[in-house]
Amino acid sequence: MAESLEAALAALRPALLDAEHLVRAVGAGRRRRGGAAPPRWERAELRPVDLKAGRHLQVVTYAEGAPLTRNEPLGAPAEAAVDELLAQPFGNWHVQTTTETVQLRVTKKGEAQVHRSTSGTVQHTGHDRTKPHLIDPGDPLFGVLGAGASKRRQVDAFLRALAPAVDDAPLPADRPLRVVDLGCGNAYLTFAAYRYLASTRDVELVGVDLRAEARERNTAIAAELGWSDNVRFVEGSIAAAPVPEADVVLALHACDTATDDALAQAVRWQSPLVLAAPCCHHDLQRQLKVASPPPAYGLVTRHAILRERLGDALTDALRAALLRREGYRADVLQFVDAEYTPRNTMIRAVRTGAAWDAAAEQEYAELTAAWGVTPYLQALLDAGQDAGTAAS
Repeated sequence: MAESLEAALAALRPALLDAEHLVRAVGAGRRRRGGAAPPRWERAELRPVDLKAGRHLQVVTYAEGAPLTRNEPLGAPAEAAVDELLAQPFGNWHVQTTTETVQLRVTKKGEAQVHRSTSGTVQHTGHDRTKPHLIDPGDPLFGVLGAGASKRRQVDAFLRALAPAVDDAPLPADRPLRVVDLGCGNAYLTFAAYRYLASTRDVELVGVDLRAEARERNTAIAAELGWSDNVRFVEGSIAAAPVPEADVVLALHACDTATDDALAQAVRWQSPLVLAAPCCHHDLQRQLKVASPPPAYGLVTRHAILRERLGDALTDALRAALLRREGYRADVLQFVDAEYTPRNTMIRAVRTGAAWDAAAEQEYAELTAAWGVTPYLQALLDAGQDAGTAAS
């Protein structure tokens, strides 16, 4: 239920200043009300830290991706820092304490929607605290999935890549969050994403896959967990997913150009948040095999294993660049240790609406020309733009 934004922010203030119980707080996103000015920073994080001079409130602010960290003494300096951040027109606040998690989102009408959930385990503050699990290891989800310690660690690593992006992305606050996993497979990370997101908001999740056995297995798991009303699995290809739109798009270990299909679909939907973990990268590797490399790089491409690794890096760098062209802030990161899977790269993209500038466009053109390649994602996106132009 919506409530006064001023009152909701005032209610957050004591939690942000409670250095004994605050674990972490994040202000991010911008308010969507017409004409609202953007916040001074893209994102702000608060947490208590123990220094030689005693406990302080650490404030980390991000402007154009560059973090600025300062440690404010408790009392008036910390209060001033918190008041300055609460005055910023952030679109949402995520506050985790030792006893509860509070999610505040600003609606289009300028009101606040606040969700509170009680923490299942006691958290600690300070530099020496144990990193909390984003899903308790004893959660029934892991029992139903048959997940051991290794799988639980993979889930936690995935959620740690998801969590800050959820705080940053301009996700809706006035309706259920729509999550779509394209090529969901066995969907254990899909179920984990639903469990995490649904703890603070209403979520509708759809998994898309061509394989009947995968859909049937996943549907049975959703029923066993009591999630059938909000989690379903449907037949379809990634490129022709039978889903009208999505706020969050997942594409985890989709093979070769299937990742490009998923990214292109997310762009068509203008999805605010995209997380893709590519698998193999055969398309660009085939192009590299027949193309003439830039001068001196023949020493690399003559070796198949090095050409393969180069193709992996080049493919994902160009994918990230194309997402930036389409109005996303895109990062390429390692989301899980290599001991679990060698395919541990993730492309994480948050829609900002800011397209790349002339310098970025030139950089992309020079890179593709130097290697003589045309990324499959570029062909998909350009074809979509041409179709849109023709339709208009």
